[in-house]
Amino acid sequence: MSDEETKESAPASAPAAAAPQQTQEVVVDDSGANAGYANFCRVSSTPEELILDLGLNPTPYATGKVDVKVNQRIILNHFTAKRLWSALSMALQRHEQAFGVLETDVRKRVKAPAVDGPAS
Repeated sequence: MSDEETKESAPASAPAAAAPQQTQEVVVDDSGANAGYANFCRVSSTPEELILDLGLNPTPYATGKVDVKVNQRIILNHFTAKRLWSALSMALQRHEQAFGVLETDVRKRVKAPAVDGPAS
């Protein structure tokens, strides 16, 4: 069978699969970006969107009622949220491989003050 015969007998979907893939180059302009810091995050969602509220907890070790002012709200569709989750997961894995496991329970990170024993 010749090459010409093979091309003619190929299924109709083959030419589409053989078409070169188009790529997209994304150029990010962050010149107008505002940097901020958050040590508090609340996640909520609707059927259409995922909402991240970011803020600063001025007393992260306090007990009882603590007022946290949300200073940034990010609203994402669920597809973008999943891509963000994947990117954050990869970045955190690389960080932990380089620097060790990140303990998220603050009670396990904070060392109890040393108790002085009786003087000898």
